Amino acid sequence: MSIDTTNLTPSEIVKALDKYIVGQKAAKRSVAVALRNRWRRQQVEGELRDEISPKNIIMIGPTGVGKTEIARRLAKLARAPFVKVEASKFTEVGYVGRDVDSIVRDLMEVSIKLVKEEEAEKLAPRAREAAEERLLDLLLPAKATSFSDRPPGGKIPTASATVAVPENSTREKLRGLLRDGKLDDREVEVEIKEDGRGFMQIFGGSGVEEMGLGGLKDMLGNMGGGKTKHRKMKIPDALEVLAGQEVERLVDNDAVQREAIIRAEQGGIVFLDEVDKIAVSTEKRGGAEVSREGVQRDLLPIVEGSTVTTKYGPVKTDHVLFVAAGAFHVAKPSDLIPELQGRFPIRVELEALTDKDFVRILTEPRNALVTQYKALLATEEITVEFDTEAIETLAGLAAQVNAGTQNIGARRLHTIMERLLDELLFSAPDIGAQTVKITTDYVKERLDDLVEDEELSRFIL
Repeated sequence: MSIDTTNLTPSEIVKALDKYIVGQKAAKRSVAVALRNRWRRQQVEGELRDEISPKNIIMIGPTGVGKTEIARRLAKLARAPFVKVEASKFTEVGYVGRDVDSIVRDLMEVSIKLVKEEEAEKLAPRAREAAEERLLDLLLPAKATSFSDRPPGGKIPTASATVAVPENSTREKLRGLLRDGKLDDREVEVEIKEDGRGFMQIFGGSGVEEMGLGGLKDMLGNMGGGKTKHRKMKIPDALEVLAGQEVERLVDNDAVQREAIIRAEQGGIVFLDEVDKIAVSTEKRGGAEVSREGVQRDLLPIVEGSTVTTKYGPVKTDHVLFVAAGAFHVAKPSDLIPELQGRFPIRVELEALTDKDFVRILTEPRNALVTQYKALLATEEITVEFDTEAIETLAGLAAQVNAGTQNIGARRLHTIMERLLDELLFSAPDIGAQTVKITTDYVKERLDDLVEDEELSRFIL
């Protein structure tokens, strides 16, 4: 297996991001070029390829304008391992903070999951067939031979005899019933292997690995790995469980690990959020500021390029793309230590969202909020129609609340929409099929009082 690099052009990448993210052209161009440069580096021959390092990016802008979403969508587009970490989580390393190496370990876990899912998808047809055979074995044990299955001559075969199974055998009849869904109400007893993972939950997350005891984690995680238990379940559920077991059996774990390491090293994307919270003003030194500067120095080797030991093997970070982000209301990018600044040569400022942007966010993206709520209520046979003016009013109210309280960007739209449709979402199962029109009056009736009362809007909106 080898890394599956994308050869999309920067303009194609921007168009793909436009389907989900409104505005922010400068940020989209920057990440599109960064992704294309990865493909370009793969085309370079010889030793020079390893010398070309990624051009890391700092995104500067308030919360809720699309910084995280741009990085996440970029990783999905490239089918690359992606992790988001908050830089402020590392401010008390050794006390309650996290070891910066855990970033790379988390990236590897994501990479392993990504590669396994791709392999499972390829192997799904074979796994399904094998699961079906195992299910038929449960429904009709091999030793049980009905009179209709006797070979010509009427003799009952011995255990060691090989019998040609006729097409109209009980097994084939059962197969037909199984595929037609006529056995879905029956229950079978399935053997499930225990892996002992529940025991590890007492440590929480990757705590054991962060204490340098990754091997212990694996050992404890495998406790009870040889034990099995039997569980009764319906035929469709049993088929899914057995198919999953067959996929596990068919997947080459060594090949998956090798590919996952390549993906993480050559295609990994790390989103460092709240990086402004570890920046230190030149006028301030001591106390918490020393801790923040220490976090920067801890992060530096990972961003520069180093080798981190994981339970899957050593992982190099030389070609991992780091995207840092922060509001930088108080601190400035220049407040980061010079060495770290130098590792983020591309800086892009994201624009604050306007009323017009909110209108577009509500309606244009593939996952637009209006589209989502229409789909949710359609499951109750309720058709929701939004007037253009109503959407503009909603956008204006969201912007007004952001201006009067805390500006949380597009996230305010989620709160506004939920409050607007709260009554309808609650009563939908009881009112029956109908069409509901969302007009400007409908919006004002439910939201005007909340928006006008600033103290109330702080709590509710």
